[in-house]
Amino acid sequence: MKTLDSIPTSKIQRASKLMTTGAKVGVNYLKYYGDKLVTNEVDAKARLNENNAEDIYDGLKQLKGSALKVAQMLSMEKSILPAAYVEKFSLAQFSVPPLSPPLVSKTFKKYFGKNPNEIFDQFNLTSVNAASIGQVHKAEKDGKTLAVKIQYPGVAESVASDLALVKPIAIKMFNIRGKDSDKYFKEVEDKLTEETNYILEIAQSKEIGEKCKHIPNLKFPEYYSEYSSDRIITMDWMKGEHLSEFTAHNSNQEASNMLGQALWDFYMHQIHNLRKVHADPHPGNFLVSKNTELIALDFGCMKSIPEDFYVPYFELAKPESIADPAIFEEKLFELEILRRDDSKEELIFFRAMFHEMLSLFTQPFHEEEFDFSDAEFFGKISDLGAKYAKSSELKNMNGNRGSKHFIYINRTFFGLYNLMHDLKAKSVKINNFKSL
Repeated sequence: MKTLDSIPTSKIQRASKLMTTGAKVGVNYLKYYGDKLVTNEVDAKARLNENNAEDIYDGLKQLKGSALKVAQMLSMEKSILPAAYVEKFSLAQFSVPPLSPPLVSKTFKKYFGKNPNEIFDQFNLTSVNAASIGQVHKAEKDGKTLAVKIQYPGVAESVASDLALVKPIAIKMFNIRGKDSDKYFKEVEDKLTEETNYILEIAQSKEIGEKCKHIPNLKFPEYYSEYSSDRIITMDWMKGEHLSEFTAHNSNQEASNMLGQALWDFYMHQIHNLRKVHADPHPGNFLVSKNTELIALDFGCMKSIPEDFYVPYFELAKPESIADPAIFEEKLFELEILRRDDSKEELIFFRAMFHEMLSLFTQPFHEEEFDFSDAEFFGKISDLGAKYAKSSELKNMNGNRGSKHFIYINRTFFGLYNLMHDLKAKSVKINNFKSL
């Protein structure tokens, strides 16, 4: 894979790169308008999506950082984005161009004050895994094989400016209005900034590893603070294949069920007992060992769940709440889904919309066991997402609604559901975490 000798770090450089990407997208639309005149709308739109996904991803992967992280987040929206975008953006999870060896040495010395070979007995300057915020190298020290994650230059400093560049696009895409809309962007900015703080990530990684070590078939690496800094993390090298690679060839249903149960217990224990959750559930953050154990990695993105959000959120998931119009509406107001300044039409529309969505999405919580391989259930979720993505009525209404905590909690559940479905896990005990 081609390596990068530099990354745009200044606001002007990064804005210029995004503008260049935007110009390519504009050309793609011109091609699309001509294409549909000589072919048909469906084929022309498919080619437009493929071309745009390719050009947008090519631009973002050179910027890395929060710009690429947004693409990674979007790749999880399988029910909303066209397949071409999901396929291309999913590469941001664990397959992007790495830094060149000379830039690795320069970056390491800047962040740590020493070259890698001054700290480790062996250090491979060629990256084994490159993602949105950092890349991983293999090293050895005192007989131990280690993984060393190095953060890309300029990532931490560019979070706010990157989000400022994409903010107008997001406002238009999600129809966000109102003076208090900044709370959503602030939530994303704060989380992305936290992800660049490797000292915090090490502390969170150790905490979660200790508090979740009792969960069967779940493993964590050990972290080494003495070989880490605010821009470098050193941990055990964990042997295994990425979850997406495993699911692509696995035909062992027992293994799927066992891994699915471990994954589900891991998340339910965090959410309900710790009230703090690993809010980045994508395949690149999980490995499967030869012993069919789930290995959890990368705890830079952790979301604390305040009590005043947790209580109405899970009360709203109860079947009796969904069945009672008065309680259902009360919880929608508590969670800021319905607003006191909504019009009558908005109240009617969003009450019905969320009733339809929650009646479907909360089904696993209404069962003792659930089959996450159920294609019909996930097909309905996909159809519902597509329905509201195309809704002209929704596009004309204020999309600024819901507690800021929805951003990462909903992201967590959508990601978790997708991983469970990829595993094709069956007979998953929903409340198993309570007895562990």
